[in-house]
Amino acid sequence: MIELLREPLFQLALIAALLVGLCAPAVGTFIVQRRLALLGDGIGHVALTGVALGFLTGTAPVLTAVVVAVIGAVAIELVRARGRTSGDVALALLFYGGIAGGVMLMGIAPGGSNAKLNSYLFGAIASVTTQDIWVIGALAAAVIAVVLIFGRELFVLCQDEEMARASGLPVRFLSLLIAVTAALTVVIAMRVVGLLLVSALMVIPVATSQQLTRGFRTTMTLAMLFGVLASVGGLLASTVSAKVPPGAAIVLLALAGFVLALGVGRFVRRGRTRETTVSERASMRVKEVA
Repeated sequence: MIELLREPLFQLALIAALLVGLCAPAVGTFIVQRRLALLGDGIGHVALTGVALGFLTGTAPVLTAVVVAVIGAVAIELVRARGRTSGDVALALLFYGGIAGGVMLMGIAPGGSNAKLNSYLFGAIASVTTQDIWVIGALAAAVIAVVLIFGRELFVLCQDEEMARASGLPVRFLSLLIAVTAALTVVIAMRVVGLLLVSALMVIPVATSQQLTRGFRTTMTLAMLFGVLASVGGLLASTVSAKVPPGAAIVLLALAGFVLALGVGRFVRRGRTRETTVSERASMRVKEVA
């Protein structure tokens, strides 16, 4: 293990896994709370068009993916907010248009190939470069900054949009901020778990945490911990065996954690119910004596 940590490629992959494990669940907490769990999938498909556009124009695919993903995220939020079509239909449009555009552009791009496309679809954490780490790190810093600065306002928005509007919060700006932050997170994670699986890392750790906790802040903190454990665990599994795809291993570990938390959560909830019942009975007895 110590020898593995000395390998430069493993160090880069480990940093990428840690950043993704932190950012994806942090943003996913707001998305799940707002019942937009499939938003990451829709943005991921649009980001594929950005990746292909990068190969077509000879620029960095990560940077073009950021631009296209942000545009797509803003578009879906505007469509959803104006109510011209439902959120599900808007997501479907992103799904189909994004994947078709990406495949088409990759097919006509000079040097484009299915192998390069697959590395972004399913992740290729072993091929992460120092330049990728700098870009991922900058995007991750932006995501964490948004969560820290606007966390309270975003929480109110996700709980009740009408209440947020009545409280004088800039609902449209905050909604767009969530969408743009989700787009940045998708691009951060595409080199680790792939565009087709990125939404899983944004949703599953949050769902796992919800089985064990009640508070919003506690849920987010625990989800980030689960995200890091799944990301690092999947990376180690793919390092031990070259036949294990890292992206799939990360998602399967996250799913295993959810199944485990599902069982543990039942005992936790039973314990809370018993405590509540006992306290209620004690309160009734005190009132009877009084």
